Amino acid sequence: MKQSEIKELSVEELNEKLAVFKKNYTDLKLAHAISPLETPMQLKTVRRTVARIATELTKRQLQ
Repeated sequence: MKQSEIKELSVEELNEKLAVFKKNYTDLKLAHAISPLETPMQLKTVRRTVARIATELTKRQLQ
């Protein structure tokens, strides 16, 4: 997800997306530990998406 897409979501939607992406990241890490992924860049993109969503949530809480 791009930052512009994340900014348009509500806090509830961001919390839901964060949970989904965290689960997805955990699943990818476990799959990669068992046998290498075809595209290991998926780990990087999902991890960064989790960070973007978490950052947006923190920014909204501080405002």
